[in-house]
Amino acid sequence: MTETKSPLKQCPASLGHEETVSPPKQCPVALGHRQPSPQITLILDRLRSAHNTGNIFRLAEALGAKEVICCGYTPCPPHPKLAKTAMGADTMVPSRSFPTAPDAIRALREETPGIEILAVEPLPEAVDAWQYPYHFPVALIFGNEALGISPEALEAADAAVGLPMFGEKASINVGNCAAVVLYAAAAKFLADSRR
Repeated sequence: MTETKSPLKQCPASLGHEETVSPPKQCPVALGHRQPSPQITLILDRLRSAHNTGNIFRLAEALGAKEVICCGYTPCPPHPKLAKTAMGADTMVPSRSFPTAPDAIRALREETPGIEILAVEPLPEAVDAWQYPYHFPVALIFGNEALGISPEALEAADAAVGLPMFGEKASINVGNCAAVVLYAAAAKFLADSRR
């Protein structure tokens, strides 16, 4: 039997080269250097899954989101299934709950004049998430996977962003969608802050 060696497990030093391998870059946060984060609030409108909600809390923490607002029957901390998926992010990101997403939107508009409220929904008028000219502070509404965002919350939003759908199912997990949209907004924030 011939033994096959994987080139992925070999570093230059193990191949007999004189090169040195640079130490891995350390995360700026681990070094105590935090960069400014975009002022993003997440509004979760009637999400059913505590696991999806926990995943979104992890994303919110990774991006330094201002807060997560759980609306309707969206699981809200403290919640054991949410906590398992959130891996502690549910205790690090501020959160609160409202009976409905329109209630949360009204409160945000009173607390933060000028906040932009965006529905994340595959509507005909939705702008692709990475092409939208985000203005901060911004609130992003993510809706129920089966029902979408409530009509009343859609009506209260300033605009809609979405992800293009090319398949027949035209459906994506809300946590996956949140990752794409949040990082699209963060990319805009970073590009603007480097100017």
